[in-house]
Amino acid sequence: MAKYRKLGRTSDQRKALLRNQVSNLLYHGKIVTTEAKAKEVKKIAEGLIALAIKEKDNFETVKVTAKVARKDKDGKRVKEVVDGKKVTVYDEVEKEIKKDLPSRLHARRQMLKVFNPVTEVPAAGAGRKKATKSVDMPAKMFDEIAPKYVGRNGGYTRIIKIGQRKGDGALEVVLELV
Repeated sequence: MAKYRKLGRTSDQRKALLRNQVSNLLYHGKIVTTEAKAKEVKKIAEGLIALAIKEKDNFETVKVTAKVARKDKDGKRVKEVVDGKKVTVYDEVEKEIKKDLPSRLHARRQMLKVFNPVTEVPAAGAGRKKATKSVDMPAKMFDEIAPKYVGRNGGYTRIIKIGQRKGDGALEVVLELV
């Protein structure tokens, strides 16, 4: 007997499907899928949430100085002429950043093995590539999802049966974060 459901797919197709569904579940909070897929996605998602809870406070804040290009009121870089060439003007700025400790870095990399890249498209800029931005899913896991489930020992997701699909009669369910 296998320890997982094969879902009628080859291993690479199955892995891609599960990665996509886990990414969507954790980004949107719920997905509609078949019961067999939901049970497989639930296993993976709960493991990732448990990992995020364990490592959520495992970082240190560090102050760093960074060079940032000076910008004018239109958001364009300010240039000045030096020795006959136009050169961008830079200012030094102190920033406070989170530096992952080794175990949290490892957890972040384990999560990145599972997540597909997620891009966020705001409603106002729909259809324009400039308006999109990529979402850092491990950061979302550590900062938003893990704090919600700190006092909870497992059971981060729930499966609600919603009936049979019209086309093939497969049992559809809603898989959502509790």
